[in-house]
Amino acid sequence: MDLVLAAERGRRRPVGQRGGSGRGLRKVPRTDSDVRHERAFVRTLPLLLLVVGIVYDLVTPAAFTAAPFFTAAPLVAAPFYSLISTALTGVGSCAAVLGLHFRTSTTTDVEAVTELITVATVAVLAVLINRVVSRSDEQLASARSIAEAAQRAVLPQPDPRIGGLDVAARYEAAEADAFIGGDLYAVQDTSHGVRVIVGDVRGKGMSAVAAVAVVIGAFREAAEQEATLEAVAQRLERALAREGTRRDGLDAFEGFTTAVLAEIPHSGGLVRLINRGHPGPLLLRGDGRLCVLSATEPALPLGMGELGTWPDRADETEFPPGAMLLLFTDGLSEARDHRGEFYDPAARLGGRIFPGPNGPDTLLATLTEEVWLHTGGGTTDDMALLAVRRPSATGTSPRRVPPDVTGRD
Repeated sequence: MDLVLAAERGRRRPVGQRGGSGRGLRKVPRTDSDVRHERAFVRTLPLLLLVVGIVYDLVTPAAFTAAPFFTAAPLVAAPFYSLISTALTGVGSCAAVLGLHFRTSTTTDVEAVTELITVATVAVLAVLINRVVSRSDEQLASARSIAEAAQRAVLPQPDPRIGGLDVAARYEAAEADAFIGGDLYAVQDTSHGVRVIVGDVRGKGMSAVAAVAVVIGAFREAAEQEATLEAVAQRLERALAREGTRRDGLDAFEGFTTAVLAEIPHSGGLVRLINRGHPGPLLLRGDGRLCVLSATEPALPLGMGELGTWPDRADETEFPPGAMLLLFTDGLSEARDHRGEFYDPAARLGGRIFPGPNGPDTLLATLTEEVWLHTGGGTTDDMALLAVRRPSATGTSPRRVPPDVTGRD
């Protein structure tokens, strides 16, 4: 079992990716102030080029030309300015050329006419480039809107309060400008309690997104209909098996989904867990103690039933008031820094408390920021986080346990 999963993870994360060797350069995080300064500089650059061109022409001998500055100004303006501003920059460049040659009474010289035609031609091209860039931006905005709608449809943000529990979820895509990938989460309030799933689909791209939709859809239906968490897991197994018969190529034989299923009854102070090859959740007690909820009996991921069948058995763990359950994908636990060291959420969170109804959201925001700093500004894998808190019965915060005496079950 361990060899199968290790080989699979090796295919998904080839050696040599950022963070794999301890010799890579650490990526320096960019602040909002840096971005604002860069944008301000770019927007003033066309005007700066015009001024430099005029000064250059005035202080150099007549044999030297400032045409490169005047042609560069509208080209720089094209992707950043509006159509009118780009056109005005081109007109300003042409006016500067005419004015400088008028000053020396050389407006009819061949060199002057050639320079003016060159600058005017570049100005017209800059206007055309501006139109192309504007249309591309509109198409990109439309694509982003569609991607956001798809994410809301497949992975809707759960309500902050479900079945009497405080809930928060977060999805961080590793790929720039991506909104959804192969990680998944869902929370469903049912007559059997609040049922939760967090998982990671093997694969990338649209095939992974399609599998995510299958798992989420099957989970929501099974969570409402099945009496036990074990039956929910078997429904997901059958749904992925049906999906595998429709997929061609390698995925038809090797596709699977690691997942943790949780069931929190409305009363009783317990949480039931089924782990199918996924990182174990963390239980953060209200006093800072932390428990790693590893599976009692390791099981294969969902979708690998052809390798063997066995009955799912849910593990029961105490889930007292004020405690918080953290479920996550390996994008968190396998996030590496420039030395290749993994981020260990259990070691980082031991002894820390996140009280109050906003505790889950604060926890996820803290984890996201710490991973961002740990990796130097980004990860190589998507990261799905889900935190569920059982409210404290008294509404008061318990005494915090110092980090050096934090226990793990």
